[in-house]
Amino acid sequence: MECTIDWGGPEGMLFVARTGSGHVTAMDGAPEGGGNNLAPRPMEMLLAGTGGCAAYDVVLILKRGRHDIRDCQVKLQAERAETDPKVFTKIHFAFTVTGHGLPTAAVERAVKLSHEKYCSASAMLAKSADITHSVDIVDLNSPQ
Repeated sequence: MECTIDWGGPEGMLFVARTGSGHVTAMDGAPEGGGNNLAPRPMEMLLAGTGGCAAYDVVLILKRGRHDIRDCQVKLQAERAETDPKVFTKIHFAFTVTGHGLPTAAVERAVKLSHEKYCSASAMLAKSADITHSVDIVDLNSPQ
């Protein structure tokens, strides 16, 4: 895996990342840090990537189990250390998984497997952060 990061120049703190898979994304800083607020912060990208990694696992595990999953959302709330390097110290993953007749045990198992076995991003962050999860299942078979 590879990635190239280019600085946008002396007028700010905009950085453009080009990934080995051929995609481009931008990162910027807050104005008080010299940035222009044109893109997410690098630490927001790290948090978003971790959420994406975990959600990917949960969806894949449920699909492989032939469960009728229709949507998966994960909201992450994180706290950081007060002093540099200001690592994440707490991260809570709040999953909302939607489908037809999804067994609670299967969804909870998918979240647990992501955390304990498959999500390399959360495994790395677990070295510095206390990671917790919650799961809400929306059953499309139930009357709303």
